[in-house]
Amino acid sequence: MPTLANRKRQPMIASSTEDDQVIRVVVVDDHVVVRRGLAAFLDETPDIRIVAQASEGSGALAEVQRLKAAGTPPHVVLTDLIMPGLDGIETTKLMKHYHPEVVVIVLTSFGEADRVRTALAAGAAGYVLKDADVDELAAAIRAGNRGEIHLDAAVTRHLTSDPTQRAAPDAQLTAREWEVLRHVAAGHSNQAIADRLVISERTVRTHVSNILGKLGMASRTQAALWAREQGVASDWGRGLAR
Repeated sequence: MPTLANRKRQPMIASSTEDDQVIRVVVVDDHVVVRRGLAAFLDETPDIRIVAQASEGSGALAEVQRLKAAGTPPHVVLTDLIMPGLDGIETTKLMKHYHPEVVVIVLTSFGEADRVRTALAAGAAGYVLKDADVDELAAAIRAGNRGEIHLDAAVTRHLTSDPTQRAAPDAQLTAREWEVLRHVAAGHSNQAIADRLVISERTVRTHVSNILGKLGMASRTQAALWAREQGVASDWGRGLAR
């Protein structure tokens, strides 16, 4: 199976019709070959379409604004972390500030653990290794579009192997909040959690908000990673991108 690391350059596949079921994606990377390779592979996936490309954050923000003005806003921004100008972290911060409805997923490597944590704090909905195969990348995009969290199992194991990163907040969570947090750590969306616990989605949102407040965290993705670090969710592979 081809991976992002060994892909061959292919022509982009264009579509003349806009399908409501298609996930519109903006790719952000300072290497043109990487951008074109990602676009070529992902455009072969029926439910994913690359609608814009940018070499760094300011260009990505401009493209998102242009697409929104045209009535075809993107659903997901897929961004590298290390770029000139606005890097992936600053891009994530600004994207979530100006376009909070847009999901941000970062491409990372094992050597970028600190940057991954900062990206999650900035609002990234997940991360994927740069050498992931196309199916995994597509799964991460779909999960983000569903409001779910995608935490690459290999990256998460790498992050949680450092005991200095396991400082636990003094969280006084209720039994129900711990239950919700377990589902968040499994990557489930608010609606999926509501269905499983037989409560309303609004109640789930309230629980998640309370959890973040008690943990002193800015995003559910941060909370999911912290929960995994604390052993709240022990199964690394299941529920990440369903």
